[in-house]
Amino acid sequence: MNTELFIAKRLYKGEKKNEKRVSSPAVFIAVTGIALGLVVMILSVCIVIGFKKEIRGKVIGFGSHIQITSFEDNSSYELNPIAISDTLIDKLNNNPQIRHVQPYIIKPGIIKTDENFQGVVLKGVNEDYDWDFFKKNMVEGDIIHPNDSSGINQAIVSKDIADKLHLKLGDKFTTYFVQEPVRARRFEITGIYQTNFEDYDKLYVLTEMNLLARLNQWDDDFVSGLEVLVKDYNKLDLTTQDLFFDMISHRDRLGNTLYTRSIKDINPIIFDWLNLLDMNVWIIIILMLIVSGFTMISGLLIIILERTNMIGILKAVGTRDIKIRKIFLYLSSFLILKGLFWGNIIALILCFAQKYLHIIKLNPEVYYTAHVPVDINLWIILIINAGTLLISLLMMIGPSYLIAKISPAKSIKFE
Repeated sequence: MNTELFIAKRLYKGEKKNEKRVSSPAVFIAVTGIALGLVVMILSVCIVIGFKKEIRGKVIGFGSHIQITSFEDNSSYELNPIAISDTLIDKLNNNPQIRHVQPYIIKPGIIKTDENFQGVVLKGVNEDYDWDFFKKNMVEGDIIHPNDSSGINQAIVSKDIADKLHLKLGDKFTTYFVQEPVRARRFEITGIYQTNFEDYDKLYVLTEMNLLARLNQWDDDFVSGLEVLVKDYNKLDLTTQDLFFDMISHRDRLGNTLYTRSIKDINPIIFDWLNLLDMNVWIIIILMLIVSGFTMISGLLIIILERTNMIGILKAVGTRDIKIRKIFLYLSSFLILKGLFWGNIIALILCFAQKYLHIIKLNPEVYYTAHVPVDINLWIILIINAGTLLISLLMMIGPSYLIAKISPAKSIKFE
């Protein structure tokens, strides 16, 4: 029989019955500190991970994980064409790390209405385009159907562009392309999307790739580039590196060298900013662990002082200090687990409420999302719980050495 555990359980039951002891308020504060600390840690991690996934998903939705373009391209939106072939596409699709490959053409233009005008970038896509991202963010209408035989130049615009130019679903607008000679095309709005990512919403219009190819007077196999979606984002850097060396030796029929970049390389500022959020989370976790640990230390010290008489009796009957320390470490673990239990309950209720009810709203012009995003990862929550329990117990070891200083002769008389 584990005598130390048995005694610790009896002491814990006495604490649970709210016996009128000096330690009761301190124990309540310690348990509350553990619970609130865990709530803050879980919320911080879930919100930051959710925010990073939300922003990252929007950037990838507009530009995919990896882009393959001409090595000679500059930073403008007027890209040099590359010639693609079925052999190249099959080679990419056979890569075990690649989920999908889609060609695209981009071309800058100016939308002109009777009242206003707006500079935009038209992105031409074909029937192979992965529409999952835009379907999720479509507020009106439908996606483009490149094989449609109606003869209409279809276009999907953002709500931001539609509002600025006073356009609505089904309206037609004229876009001018600055080239020699200047050309104009009439488009009909078949869909309106809204991602709340202003940098892209105010810029991109999606249309058919064949239309832009004809405007550029390109051959059928000419595109601005290839977008590559990978199966595992965590392996993006490694996949990009392997693909870079694979493509750098490839030459298309125009003699172009193919240049491979990940979305991180294309948007370094955004991804560096997202990485900085991890530092904030670590600071919050460390601070909460320190606060929770000190509240538990205070509670344990008060319990030890209150149980001085009991400690003296145990020493008088020959119980070693290490076994008495075990009693109070067991008791501390019970109190910590109680705090973790209530902390998890409160944190999960708040996380699920925010995830599905969107209680806390945000200004999308500042935060790129209309509400606080939450990602509930049970494995990460378990790791936070295990880490909190372990670190809190380690912090209890030091105060437990106070037991060695207690003299049986004096403590038995202590009241």
